[in-house]
Amino acid sequence: MTSWQRAITALRLLTMDPIGLGGICVRARVGPARDAFIRQVGKVERASLRLHPAMTSNDLDENIDLTATLNSGSLVMQRSVFDCYPAVLMLPMAERTTPYMSTRLAQVLDSDCGHVLVALDEGVDEDEALPFRLADRLAFQVSLDDIGLHDIEAEDITLQTVPVSSVNIPDDLPETLVVLAIKLGILSPRAATFALKAAKTNAALNGRTFVEEHDVRIAVELVYVHRAKQIPNNEAEETNRPEPLENENEETQQTTLDMIPQDILLEAVKAALPSDILMKLSQSGTAKVVGFGSGQRQIGNRRGRPLPARDTVQKSDARVDLVATLRAALPWQTIRKRTILNHMGAQVRMSDLRHKRYEIQSDRVLIFAVDASGSAAAARLGEAKGAIELLLGQAYARRDHVALISFRGTEAEILLPPTRSLVLTKRRLNALAGGGGTPLAAGLQTAFDMALMSGKKGLLPSVILLTDGRGNIALDGTADRTKAELDAKRVAKGFAARGVDTLILDTGRRPEPSLKAVAQILNGHYVALPRANAQNVSKTVSTALEL
Repeated sequence: MTSWQRAITALRLLTMDPIGLGGICVRARVGPARDAFIRQVGKVERASLRLHPAMTSNDLDENIDLTATLNSGSLVMQRSVFDCYPAVLMLPMAERTTPYMSTRLAQVLDSDCGHVLVALDEGVDEDEALPFRLADRLAFQVSLDDIGLHDIEAEDITLQTVPVSSVNIPDDLPETLVVLAIKLGILSPRAATFALKAAKTNAALNGRTFVEEHDVRIAVELVYVHRAKQIPNNEAEETNRPEPLENENEETQQTTLDMIPQDILLEAVKAALPSDILMKLSQSGTAKVVGFGSGQRQIGNRRGRPLPARDTVQKSDARVDLVATLRAALPWQTIRKRTILNHMGAQVRMSDLRHKRYEIQSDRVLIFAVDASGSAAAARLGEAKGAIELLLGQAYARRDHVALISFRGTEAEILLPPTRSLVLTKRRLNALAGGGGTPLAAGLQTAFDMALMSGKKGLLPSVILLTDGRGNIALDGTADRTKAELDAKRVAKGFAARGVDTLILDTGRRPEPSLKAVAQILNGHYVALPRANAQNVSKTVSTALEL
């Protein structure tokens, strides 16, 4: 099946069994393919409810209707958004779904109230995806990014069917689906359940009362492909499979008539996998260093994306949320009016005060501290220049900052303060010179000071250190290896206390144990790159810090 056919087939199955299958995640950017799929969703005979990924409890849940309560003088509650007839829940920008929103939608899907979720994932990178707690509750996921206008066909999703409850399944089908899920590295027990329900629904959709091999192939292709974490080795399984005994041949021949071979199902999964999935799945087993991401979320009370008001300790700069305060005070008005009879209007007390909160996404600054000492300075600086230019191009799209520090001789020098300017960065990089001793402690100290200053300005700092050996210049400028190593470790302890994310790239011919020890003190990352180039450095930094 093509991507468009898979999407339409999944939509048909959802229409047949919305409670059992939950919904579908459609990964597609805004374009003709997504618009055509939304039009197909509009043909479903259900009401449509459009949601926003950042909706809060005040928008979703049952709450006090403030206007009606004040007008009537009695408590009036507004219904929850989900307290309605079964509907199609449309969730655009699903990759931006907040934790509360994803948890609330998961509760709705678990309640078996008949709602169907259509999550429109507009993410570009692989890490921009629907939260797992929500994606795990949706049976299907399709991608429409590779679909052209010639692939889009008008489909009729309303077909004559038989009830799903009247469809029978082979006795061994549940076990077959569970074993296949384990072979594909699928750990969630929901996957096998979804596949079984999808096979029964597809049989009912085609007017059959018994599940056939074709139904199972379609179910596996729609449910297992996007969940697969590994590809089993069929040759190893054939060699390890025991030969049947002679007295079991007759029984085996009878039972295989009703069994669906797993090899056929595995081939169906492999055929539906994207062309580059083998490389991605082979890399998924390798350990990945986790960084802080592209920016931290900070809670403030002045600017940013609004959050639900909370009953927090009153601060001098905190602003009162009047609507939330009235909602907290209104349920107590009947009791409070009995104590103060002649009081006009609502009685608000200190315990009712709710203060406004906002979420701010901090920008990130990548601070490069480059060792410009020694005879290999020219090659190493060239690598750093190329890597910084590549990373700056990526950072510009994310609105991040880049800074450059050079240490050589007896001191460190700030060549480039945090900036987003590509032109200014190239000018400073071209003027970068090398030679002299290795004041590693001075480079760490300068990077540490810049990280603290950036943090005070609301930026999230990450330090990347490029060097090929241990320091030989102490902080006071004396050529003493022992003292220089002690100074570097002392500065590293200050780094670790502040929790600054760090990455040390060892570009020497052989890994330097002292650099690895400094990385351990920093609670940071250490990567040996004996044959570093601009592409390798850029790729390593992006992987280690999850840029």
